[in-house]
This record gives sequence, C-alpha cells and structure tokens, in this order.
Amino acid sequence: MKTEKLSVPGATLYYEVRGSGPVLLLICGGIYDAEGFAALADEMAADHTVVTYDRRGVSRSPLAGPPAEVNVEEQADDAYRLLGAVGVTEDDPADVFGNSSGAEIALELAARYPGMVRTVVAHEPPVFELLPDFDHWRSVMAQVAEVYRTAGVGAALGTFGAAMGGNADSRGAPPSPEFAARMQGNLETFVAYEIPGFGAFVPDLDGLRSSTVRIVPAVGAASTGEPPNRAGLELATRLETTAEVFPGGHGGFGDGAPFGARLREVLG
Repeated sequence: MKTEKLSVPGATLYYEVRGSGPVLLLICGGIYDAEGFAALADEMAADHTVVTYDRRGVSRSPLAGPPAEVNVEEQADDAYRLLGAVGVTEDDPADVFGNSSGAEIALELAARYPGMVRTVVAHEPPVFELLPDFDHWRSVMAQVAEVYRTAGVGAALGTFGAAMGGNADSRGAPPSPEFAARMQGNLETFVAYEIPGFGAFVPDLDGLRSSTVRIVPAVGAASTGEPPNRAGLELATRLETTAEVFPGGHGGFGDGAPFGARLREVLG
C-alpha cells in the first residue's frame, strides 16, 4: 500500500492505493475513513487497483478553512479529482463502491461525471427523501440538529441512532487505536455538518436511468427493515432494477472475504 495526498479546492485529501489492475474506488460514509475499508481493500487488491480515502474534513483530510455543512456535489467533485489523480480517464473508467453516505457520493459522481465511471455499487444509501415516510425523516434530521444545538454531540448521536434502529455490523479485525481515535474525532463533524446535507440528498434519478454508468443498488442480508436498507430497495425500484444482496448488514464490508467475493460477482 502507498499513501498520497491530493490538494483540492478547500481541502487536502489523504488517500491510499493498493494492488494493480482496473481501478476500484471505495467511498466511505459517516465517521469512517480509509482504514474502515482496509479488509475489503486488501481482498479486492488481488485483482484491482483499490483506492480508499478520507473525505474532506474527516480524519487525515483537513479543510483549508472553517467547518461547513457537507455538500454532496462538492464531495463528488473530490472523488472525480481523485480518480483523475490515479490515472482514470474516460477511455478507461473506474468502478466505484460506496457505503451509506459514501453511496450517495458515488451516485452523484455517476450523475456528474459519467464518463469516468463504469459501475457504481450503492450500498444502503440513506436516500430517505425517496421513502414514502420522507416527512418523518425530515423531522428526524431537524430533531437531531436541535438536540445537537441544545444538548451536544452525544445526545444528538443517541437521537440519530434511535431513529436508525440498527447496528453497524462491521465484523472483522477490531479497529486500531489510531482509527478508533479518528472516528471519535469525526463525531462532531458527522452530527453538525454531514447529517443535514446527506439527509436531504435526492439523487438525479432521471439522469441515472439514462446514464451510460451501470448503477447497482445494494442492501445487506442482515439489515432487512432498517432505514438505509429500505432506502436501497426504494432506489432500486425508482431506477427500475433489482437491489443486489450482500453479506452482513450496513457495515458488512468489515468482513472482507465474503463481502469482496460478492462484490466481484456484482462487478462482473
């Protein structure tokens, strides 16, 4: 594995590259960073050039200015620039896997830069605006913001977690002390700046339906009924396709071997 840094407008991105072969970009969500994908990246590096990174404002990718609400379009631009930095071109596009809010970024990347992407696997994107009970989710996001303002990060996370009703299911090796500390440090960024923007995100369904990019909604076998799983199924319905089922739950990628085997099947 080699580590690199990429300057982008307003931030510096830390990223890691493993293996050789077709480029596969893994985009994490929430408080995770590149290390959260280590098991899956190691598995896929046997036959891919695997790129993982810390998103702007998270862990080792500092912002050039003060924190601001996360913008999905800006995040997609970062992913586009990162693909260019590792040699991806429209003549040789990349595959992209995104989990959770990272799946929303992957969908926006495909919509904005279709020539750079061959396939997007969008694993349990929290596209709650597509659900029939979208009003409920708007209320949840507003409540999380209010609890954060009045009672702080811990209470807001509790409110968010209760609404989500699931577990991360990130099996595999336990996180390193450094990774655990970075995740802890990312909590406030997630609550204060990420949840509002990602909670309101609506993918460009018309653009994705007509795109040259193959869009593969995906859900976890162990997360049936949980909100991100429901959202992934609804995305598949809106795109007139079928969601692929992956091992584990929302964080099933932590068990790299079976998850990677399924990802290879889906990518073809």
